[in-house]
Amino acid sequence: MPATLPGTVEQTVRARLVTADGRGPERAVTVALRYTAADPLAVHLVFPPEVTLAGREVTWTFGRSLLAEGLGTPAGGGDVHVWPCGRARTVIELHAPEGMAVVQFDTSALRRFLERSYAVVPVGAEDVGAVIERALTALFRADEGGEGE
Repeated sequence: MPATLPGTVEQTVRARLVTADGRGPERAVTVALRYTAADPLAVHLVFPPEVTLAGREVTWTFGRSLLAEGLGTPAGGGDVHVWPCGRARTVIELHAPEGMAVVQFDTSALRRFLERSYAVVPVGAEDVGAVIERALTALFRADEGGEGE
């Protein structure tokens, strides 16, 4: 595994990509799970180019709390849904304009990743104010360059 920056957790995991219609074969994939203290509310799933429609690495970002909740009970709405599938598996369903992906993970690997993320930033210790300030700064910076010039 490549070196990571301080405050970052990265873990590669094996998963099963299930076809949306359930008729095709499942496909084994290696997915990177990433968490960074700079974005303390989010987790990132990084899919390699060979399994994406675009033929390039694709990253899905969603709430760390959604992942944690989905390990024990169905959770989510919109583009990302997470639910337990028996005791040993967890399913993450991802919706995009191009279609849907269903990915099965070993629950133990996801728990291990979350525990490592909690060691970096414990639950409840996330600096939400800093996250909002960075997002607003980026938004205003983009707005300055795009209007009236």
